[in-house]
Amino acid sequence: MTGFQRTIATLGGLSGVLALVLAVADAGEAGVLMIAGSILLAAAGLRHHLGLMPEARIDLAASIAGMILLLTVLDGEMPSASWPFLVGCWLIGWLAVEKSLAARGLSQAYSTVISLAVPVFFGAWIIFVWEVLTVGLQVPTVLLPPPSMIAVRFAASTSILWADFQQTVIKAALSGYIIGCGSAFIIAILIDRIPFLQRGLLPVGNFVSALPIIGIAPVMVMWFGFDWQSKAAVVVVMTFFPMLVNTMAGLQATQAMERDLLRTYGSSYFQLLVKLRLPTAAPFIFNAMKINSTLALIGAIVAEFFGTPIVGLGFRISTEVGRMNLDMVWAEIVVAAIAGSLSYGLLSLLERRVTFWHPSNRQKNL
Repeated sequence: MTGFQRTIATLGGLSGVLALVLAVADAGEAGVLMIAGSILLAAAGLRHHLGLMPEARIDLAASIAGMILLLTVLDGEMPSASWPFLVGCWLIGWLAVEKSLAARGLSQAYSTVISLAVPVFFGAWIIFVWEVLTVGLQVPTVLLPPPSMIAVRFAASTSILWADFQQTVIKAALSGYIIGCGSAFIIAILIDRIPFLQRGLLPVGNFVSALPIIGIAPVMVMWFGFDWQSKAAVVVVMTFFPMLVNTMAGLQATQAMERDLLRTYGSSYFQLLVKLRLPTAAPFIFNAMKINSTLALIGAIVAEFFGTPIVGLGFRISTEVGRMNLDMVWAEIVVAAIAGSLSYGLLSLLERRVTFWHPSNRQKNL
């Protein structure tokens, strides 16, 4: 263990000891459970000083067991022992992550599992702390509902959420994303081929990209109607310029020596574009596509605030906020977050497949 890891283990064990002292003063079943959990937590942290079972999975199991126990004893209030117990669980979980990431001699499959498990564990911790604080501190649900309440509403409203997902993500965001990115890519090729367009179109594109979505959305609704077509038009405007600028930057990233070498072999403009310039521009293009994947979703949702049929993520969020149904609002936010994360992740995987030759991807594959 490193000195930093030993410090985390010590602090986690001391947090368990403090929680144990406070839990002894509590009466009832909750106090007994907190005593047992505090002993487990203190042993998990302080065992490293004795060299007993130093495996990271022991720390992970202790942290997860502490999380489950703390959720069990919560009953509308936070016992005094809960605060050091919560800190101790976090420290022991942090120690498990630190030791897993620092492990050497692991197989490729095991390293991949760890790299995927760390963000999952971190996300679970955020949800856990959210649940503990909102339930234990009795936060009003109109301000911030607990994740358990959001999950119940999510499960009970799957048909509504699916209809909203289809309207906003599939119809509006996806179609606008394809049109915006595709047209920007084609125009970038034309601008690269015809210098006059670079002087004429780029300033116009820069001007359009500076237009606020709050001002664009009502205009698009008037032009294209209240259905998904007007939201797709907003997405086209939002995604066009990032794709245009990144594609042009990528096309200009090749070196003069590389271009001259291909020209000495008699390469035409099209051959130079396909064999050299587009592969070089691929990382730039994928960066724009990943950025636009989130911009498209944001644009479609915000555009629905200004007029839409009685379906859609943005429509549902705006109406349910007015009705103070914050659990439904958060359920819609979860749908949007899942859609955005999946689109970004799929594009990242596609980028690694297409640009496997890039130094950053070669480093990941080592």
